Amino acid sequence: MWKEKIEEMVNIYAKYKKKLNSSCSENHISEFQEEVYEDFGYKVPEEYTLFLSYINGVRFNGLVIYGVDDYITECNNNEDTGFIESNELWYENAWQKEYMFFGHSSITWYCYDMQKKTYLELDKPSGARGIEYSSFEELLDKALFNALPSDSKKKFTNIMGSKMQINHFN
Repeated sequence: MWKEKIEEMVNIYAKYKKKLNSSCSENHISEFQEEVYEDFGYKVPEEYTLFLSYINGVRFNGLVIYGVDDYITECNNNEDTGFIESNELWYENAWQKEYMFFGHSSITWYCYDMQKKTYLELDKPSGARGIEYSSFEELLDKALFNALPSDSKKKFTNIMGSKMQINHFN
């Protein structure tokens, strides 16, 4: 379902003659994976690399899903929202090193708990654990849904037959 939400964002941006990022090449994704492993000692999930092969990060309505860093792609799409540079920034706080950060909004970090092996939302800035997800795709779908304007959300709630929960923290 997340691809449909990306397409909705593309349609919204087109009204304002703006564009979302294009996809990332296999070579850049491969170089990115090597760099992540070299810098952090972990591999990014395959679901995330599939996302990058579809769109190299998203910046929409306060939501940022990190893409491949500009110094790898030699583009200026993710100047301040590249995965590696963003994770380096978040890792300045020792407690955050247990997470792999995929993106953020004004009040939420979207990440993966590497010890508990679960995707989740963290309250920003307190770090309180929020909703947990079974996959990156589920986390991504929820983040994209939350960023959509109300009219667009209605399209997807009608398709799903029930409303998705907006943001909730325990």
